Amino acid sequence: METSDTGPQPQPAPRLRPGLLTFLGGVGTVTGSKFMVETDHARVLIDCGMFQGMAELRRRNWRPLPLDAADVHAVVLTHAHLDHCGYLPRLVKEGFHGHVVCTPNTARLAELVLRDSAHLLQEQAEHANYHGWSKHRPAQPLYDDKDVDRALSLFEPVPVGTETEITESTVLRLHHAGHILGSSWAHLTLEDGHTIAASGDLGRPVHPLLRPPEPFTGADVLLMESTYGNRHHDERGSRARFADALTRTLARGGTVVIPSFAVDRTEIVLHELAELRRAGRLPAAVPVFVDSPMALAALQIYRDAFAEQAPELRSGLTGDGGAALDPAPFTAARTVQESSAIQRSGMPSIIVSASGMATGGRVVHHLRRVLPDPRNTVLIVGFAALGTRARDLVDGARTLKMFGTYVPVRAEVVNVPGFSAHADAGEILDWLGSAPPPSATYLVHGEPEGSEALRDRIDRELGWTAVVPRSGERVLVQ
Repeated sequence: METSDTGPQPQPAPRLRPGLLTFLGGVGTVTGSKFMVETDHARVLIDCGMFQGMAELRRRNWRPLPLDAADVHAVVLTHAHLDHCGYLPRLVKEGFHGHVVCTPNTARLAELVLRDSAHLLQEQAEHANYHGWSKHRPAQPLYDDKDVDRALSLFEPVPVGTETEITESTVLRLHHAGHILGSSWAHLTLEDGHTIAASGDLGRPVHPLLRPPEPFTGADVLLMESTYGNRHHDERGSRARFADALTRTLARGGTVVIPSFAVDRTEIVLHELAELRRAGRLPAAVPVFVDSPMALAALQIYRDAFAEQAPELRSGLTGDGGAALDPAPFTAARTVQESSAIQRSGMPSIIVSASGMATGGRVVHHLRRVLPDPRNTVLIVGFAALGTRARDLVDGARTLKMFGTYVPVRAEVVNVPGFSAHADAGEILDWLGSAPPPSATYLVHGEPEGSEALRDRIDRELGWTAVVPRSGERVLVQ
């Protein structure tokens, strides 16, 4: 009887498990975006946002994440707004020591946003300790300046349009998103070859300063923002309402306060005011104040981008951005003393001040002064989340609580959502265009009505499988 010995046979390579996607934030709300992607050898967090708005949402910032921060290999930031990057120093405080990947301009703006956030958090903790209103003894900030320093040391900016291996066999490609300077949508190729795309906050094709978003090119799974998933931006009508509100208010001797996000929204507002100056609709004698040190610092980063002729800017915008951004000119209020001087001025004026949802910052002081007087106007020029003073004003509140007391709302309130830098439902459908359908499209970063409306439109008009996920839900990437 013959036998043969051919030696040990090669073993087949172990089969890779499909990627796992977990929704840690930005679900059922427009804030706190965090999406964990896990494979056999990589754990990547797409965005690392802070929850804002209602107290219940803010409390979620203090809840431990269902993961070990030290095991996260990389964080991909789509852009530098606080609801997408503001939790990063806390993640570092909890042990994250991987690298943070984003565009160069996102890195520049993120430093500004995170340092400002730490300053405000430390101020809040000090105020709570002084007045004894916190249940914690002593109250501690969510993170501090040292945590921000450590987080910033982990940033590794990469150019848009290049493929970058951010972890073992996980490749990232960023595309212009047209939302704010540096914003991108992300495309990840996982080690098993499956792909996932995340829109971040998608911009609009009519942004006056930035090029339109690069179109979606396809992925196995898509994370799609839905902030305005149930709305249509009336661009022409919004600009007319904005100008008419200024004209009415100034004619009756009033002041206009514009709560404005420090990054990008201030630039859009200044651009529109500059256009109205040039058209003669905003008299040269009416002063325009920008009362936000953070907004002024962000404005300088935009001007640097103009000087560098950054490719994400619209063609024809050159120099330092003066012609595009300065309403001939505006007055900068950097110090507390300069801010107080604006409040003491009795002449009609336009005040652009942060924060955009009137949750804090210098704009709250201006609102306290102007709201009781029917000659004045408050212009809301961006999305106002539930639980914020801006949303209360849009919804017709007759009083607002600030500084421990109630202030009557007698000023005119004008909502101009068309100034938003978020794509509306139709613009999102256009962005998806003729790309091949993902196996699943998850509607995130939206309040329930917006997410559900966009889900229904994607299903009806594109025939794609669209889902509104639940917070904490896990799904496969395949």
